[in-house]
Amino acid sequence: MLNVNGGKGYIFIKRLIDVFGSLFGIILLSVLFFIVAILIKVEDPKGTVFFTQKRVGLNGKEFNMYKFRSMVSNAEEKLQELLKYNEISGAMFKMKDDPRITNVGTFIRKTSIDELPQLFNVLKGDMSLVGPRPPLPREVAEYTNYDKQRLLVTPGCTGLWQVSGRNSLGFKEMVDLDLQYIQERSFLYDVKIIMKTVLVLFGSKDAY
Repeated sequence: MLNVNGGKGYIFIKRLIDVFGSLFGIILLSVLFFIVAILIKVEDPKGTVFFTQKRVGLNGKEFNMYKFRSMVSNAEEKLQELLKYNEISGAMFKMKDDPRITNVGTFIRKTSIDELPQLFNVLKGDMSLVGPRPPLPREVAEYTNYDKQRLLVTPGCTGLWQVSGRNSLGFKEMVDLDLQYIQERSFLYDVKIIMKTVLVLFGSKDAY
């Protein structure tokens, strides 16, 4: 069984940072939220601004994760016909030139702006600022017992996988990095990952 690092003191401090950090981010980025919402609506007036998707969190509990919509309205319906073009191994789907992505979506994905609404998930407690990527239920259905250890902690907006290569890494590498984080996590480790995330966002070459 994986050793989950971090005592009650760490969990308490982590939650405090999550609450104040997400609140600060939402207030600071409110104007950007408004601009992105307008751009999404101008390109596709019939679609919603936000995209809500079921994800799996701590101990396998499902929650609704928020993102800015970066795809066409019927993206989920088109997924089945695109699964054969999956460019990443394991229980995930990634396609570099995904035809479902809108013009605005291409930009907000490249800059990771589409992920910013997850700050509301952090505020609610479904997610943390730092932790493993929250998987889809269909991905978890393919998990081995080893893979399921990713669900022993609260998922995060960013994590060791995101700052270590993101989509250039396969599923196995992602799981290994997440489990490494779970065993080594600490306040300073979280701060280090957040700082690295900021640097990665300026490059964003692995985001799609």
